[in-house]
Amino acid sequence: MNIIISNSSAVPLYEQIQNQIKSQILSGDLRSEELLPSIRSLAKELKVSIITTKRAYEELEKEGYIQTVAGKGSYVCSQSTERLKEAALFEMESKLEEIILGAKKMGINEEDFIEIIKSIYEEV
Repeated sequence: MNIIISNSSAVPLYEQIQNQIKSQILSGDLRSEELLPSIRSLAKELKVSIITTKRAYEELEKEGYIQTVAGKGSYVCSQSTERLKEAALFEMESKLEEIILGAKKMGINEEDFIEIIKSIYEEV
């Protein structure tokens, strides 16, 4: 599992870990029922506290991406990735709706807004 965290990011460390694991599950890099590193070993690898990785795993479990089996570890849920992708898409659409409403309140027209989105999309 490849996770890169940034101490200078405004996004909390646990959320950076959570987002990257989620992304790897949705992209298929992490497969259904695949065993994830233990909380302790991931914390050691990333040089973060165990509490940080534990929180990331807890959040992923709440959202249905992973499940933890006592004494065995944490696994990618066997749910269909289509369902998970659909949930992620819904979340993204909700955030975009908020952003669009903010842009409209600031008087940004559709053409300019789309240009901003294209510019950011190309940079990322």
